[in-house]
Amino acid sequence: MKRTVINLAKEKSRGIDALKGTGVPAVFSDAVRIDLGECALLFISGAVGTDESGTLVGRTMKEQTRGVLERIKAVLEREGGTFDHIVRVRVYATQVDQASIRDIHEVRAGYFTAGNYPASTLVRVDQLIRDGALIEIDADAVIPTP
Repeated sequence: MKRTVINLAKEKSRGIDALKGTGVPAVFSDAVRIDLGECALLFISGAVGTDESGTLVGRTMKEQTRGVLERIKAVLEREGGTFDHIVRVRVYATQVDQASIRDIHEVRAGYFTAGNYPASTLVRVDQLIRDGALIEIDADAVIPTP
């Protein structure tokens, strides 16, 4: 078994306002990969919908969901995976009304292959780490190795 830590962040605070300028690092990785021979387990940390500079990608649930899934996609592609390899997601949203649920699933449908959906949990939360963030998603994937 081989364990690899994946860090795509350019700065130690990872955009967390409480840590900026303090010298205190955000103590987590974008993902951790465990190679098991015939496959690799990829555990992707929760992400909010921000761009590379740490700015929220929009104000709507659709925009932020798309931003989160693009961040997850970047980790998957870097590690040789696709959304078809995701086996579980956990979704944390500050809004869980009918419109928000539709928006989340509409965007997700553009990333996951019909009939190959992951196990999923959706939890309503009062607030996320980033002010203005509406949604955070983490994911677990099983990626076949060549």
